[in-house]
Amino acid sequence: MKIICIGRNYADHIKELDNAKPTDPVIFLKPDTAILLKKQPFFIPDFSNEVHHEVELLVRINKIGKHIDRKFAHKYYDEIGLGIDFTARDLQADLKEKGLPWEKAKAFDGSAVIGKFIEKEQFKDVNNINFSLERNGNTVQNGNSMLMMWKIDALIEYISKYFTLKIGDIIFTGTPAGVGKVETNDVLKGFIEETEMFSIKVK
Repeated sequence: MKIICIGRNYADHIKELDNAKPTDPVIFLKPDTAILLKKQPFFIPDFSNEVHHEVELLVRINKIGKHIDRKFAHKYYDEIGLGIDFTARDLQADLKEKGLPWEKAKAFDGSAVIGKFIEKEQFKDVNNINFSLERNGNTVQNGNSMLMMWKIDALIEYISKYFTLKIGDIIFTGTPAGVGKVETNDVLKGFIEETEMFSIKVK
């Protein structure tokens, strides 16, 4: 399986990092080795002094597709989840300055938290899902899928122009504002509406 991530999909997050607003979705990939194993803590890597949390809604693909039209995109997933795209912000800034790819800052081992999934039918509207991240009991990120610059079905259409989507592939749909540095002994909990989707300890 592959993990397809979308950058700069929330205007408030673009503003907080002083990035340029993209004209098309920003895509990068994580390998399956980036997945943080279940019930394991997240270990801050020794090559970064500034790892940030980025909470994101996830979409798990349930059928193979290529060049998927937006009006049919809803048929290619039936679950919505929540996760974290851990980002070595200091390393990413250095790579961006040099015009280099982000993978070392975004795709390192353990950088992808994949929490629980909820059946899509449980939501009245996938384009109106509230989600949040708590750090040590304090809410640090709040988002709603209605604020995505490119909604889920539009992302599936766009991604499938370039990559064949296969069963089990996961799309990280972008993070809202509120990203921040994690510290040793932090506890990060993610929620969709009121449902806890994951709990991660930082080491």
